[in-house]
Amino acid sequence: MGLRVVGAGLPRTGTTSLKKALERLLGAPCYHMRELFGRPDDAAVWRDACAGAMPDWQRFLAGYAAGVDWPVSWFWRELSAEYPDALVLLSRRESAERWYQSMDRTVLEGARRLTSGNFDGARPPMGAHLTPEQAGAMQGMIGALFGGAFDDPHDRDKVIAAYERHLAEVRATVPAHRLLEWQPADGWEPLCAALDLPIPDEPFPHENTTADMRARISDINSP
Repeated sequence: MGLRVVGAGLPRTGTTSLKKALERLLGAPCYHMRELFGRPDDAAVWRDACAGAMPDWQRFLAGYAAGVDWPVSWFWRELSAEYPDALVLLSRRESAERWYQSMDRTVLEGARRLTSGNFDGARPPMGAHLTPEQAGAMQGMIGALFGGAFDDPHDRDKVIAAYERHLAEVRATVPAHRLLEWQPADGWEPLCAALDLPIPDEPFPHENTTADMRARISDINSP
């Protein structure tokens, strides 16, 4: 099958909604961080990729038509080269400040725990069902992603600068004919136009609000 869409957007840019929307449009799975709930052994592959040992992407992502969110979007350069006919989808928020507000209350909480080494009383990031090896790989992967993206997850200005730098790098690298910038308010229309698909006669999905994610974080970190 091969990827038809390579997500290049950072977390908290509507990626969970995009996962559901792209699966509806393409009729096949979309890889997202949530895939690791069902495929925890993948964490070791992503961890190794963060260290420079790339997998056979075609084999590793076989069966997927798209990928969004970390860890996929961390490798937007490699994946856009591996799948030269794929659309590169740069999801973003309406402003850097709105993105930061969402990140600060959700994803960055995990980054701060990782950088401080404070895991006391917390279950492994993906839940208590992980083996020690899987939990170690998961923490290694997440630590590599956060460490690579943000110099200091406690520093608001540095985090926002990293977000803006990421957007600029994607825009400067991906040819215009392959790049689609999208934000949650855009809905179906730009996606369908870029993929040459009809617009579904149903509301665009809106998944994983800040409140939803904070509830999951609270559950994961309960002793």
